[in-house]
Amino acid sequence: MSRLLITVCTYNELENIRQLIPDLRAVAPHADILVIDDNSPDGTSDAVKAIRSADSQVLLLTRSGKLGLGTAMLSGFHYGIEHGYDLLINLDADFSHHPRYIPDLLTSIAFCDVAIGSRYVEGGGAVNWNWHRRLISRSINLYARCLLGLRTRDNSGSFRCYRIAKLAEIDWACVISTGYVFLEEVLYRCRSVGCKFDEVPIMFEDRRHGVTKIDWKEAVAAVFTILWLAGHRIRRVPVRKVDSAALS
Repeated sequence: MSRLLITVCTYNELENIRQLIPDLRAVAPHADILVIDDNSPDGTSDAVKAIRSADSQVLLLTRSGKLGLGTAMLSGFHYGIEHGYDLLINLDADFSHHPRYIPDLLTSIAFCDVAIGSRYVEGGGAVNWNWHRRLISRSINLYARCLLGLRTRDNSGSFRCYRIAKLAEIDWACVISTGYVFLEEVLYRCRSVGCKFDEVPIMFEDRRHGVTKIDWKEAVAAVFTILWLAGHRIRRVPVRKVDSAALS
């Protein structure tokens, strides 16, 4: 059986995380669940510690402060690589990504390297989105597809399953993003090391508790970061980790 790590990045998600971890355990009983918390002042870490006292497969990484979604996800990648996992699933903590789709992602990953929980394939969608939220999301996905050469339709969602062996091929020291645009950058780097992709339909739902962490600064950063990555693509800047043994 493949060793599975589920990562959840949190900042002030106390009410959500108490509900989410039992739901994750119900659909993935053998998985290790790593919560990466940015020192939430609402007590998210304490709630995870309490759950961990009854479930040793719940793990906690507490960081020094609010350092950005991208760096939090990258911490999860490094943990998965360093501890010998085979697969890594990341999802949001707020139930916008429902755990019920995890079995579908695990079915998909048997035939690819990155399985994406997608709003933009047949059967997928977003619940209760207004027209301008749909327009912004569609526009940033089209922008990423055109500039980064991506063929996947949903490039801005974090609900994905990765094959750890492929993540280990990437030189993560070269990552340029720290916030939400890391989601597009990951796909660009995965594509550059030859990953095969599949998209699994999901219904994206509004968060159950708390407030969104995305603001206009993140949108502006996404536009310029994707443009910068497009320059890397044109110049064929390497993304693969160099094998030091092969160079010696």
